[in-house]
Amino acid sequence: MDSILQFALLAFTSLFTMINPMGVIPVFTTLTTGMTSKQAAAIALKATSTALLVLLLFTFGGNFIFDIFNISVNGLRVVGGILFFLSGYDMLRGKLTRIKSEGEEFIEAAKDFAITPLGVPMITGPGVITISIVMMNDAPDIAHKSLLIASIFIVMGLTHLILLSSRKIIAFLGESGNKVLTRIMGLIVMVIAVELFFRGLKPIIQDILAIK
Repeated sequence: MDSILQFALLAFTSLFTMINPMGVIPVFTTLTTGMTSKQAAAIALKATSTALLVLLLFTFGGNFIFDIFNISVNGLRVVGGILFFLSGYDMLRGKLTRIKSEGEEFIEAAKDFAITPLGVPMITGPGVITISIVMMNDAPDIAHKSLLIASIFIVMGLTHLILLSSRKIIAFLGESGNKVLTRIMGLIVMVIAVELFFRGLKPIIQDILAIK
């Protein structure tokens, strides 16, 4: 039971901090400036629905991707750990990722910004895709896999609610409050990144030493 609870907590925390809905708010509010609340809500629904479908596709198709490109799970853990650490470091410094900070540049190029850049890659980006694939492979049974899928739905649901309330959140927290939350989530991401990196590196080193 403890193992299942720990896995569920790790899945939720990892997914939520990597998606970082608070980091999406500034771009979402910018892209929906001048829209009515109903129009903004439609954009939020389309963005989170797109992000959910893409994430589920990669979560269930992870093993197929591994087989095609001959990728090992441990290798993905190492690379994912590095990516997470860099993302967390930027968040800890109060910076948004490159894609988030340059979101305005997508307005003219994107025909439907609910799908891109909001749905992919801002909500469902490389980081959260990697963590979902790794955790699906780490899940030892159906119960753990079901908890991961449930966590994905819950996090996407929360992301949708946060986007719907984005204007109220900005008014309540202000810019300073939003930055504080971003830094806290950045610290959590960095801790998860270190754990993930060494979990992948340890078996790789053991294999190298065994060959020698």
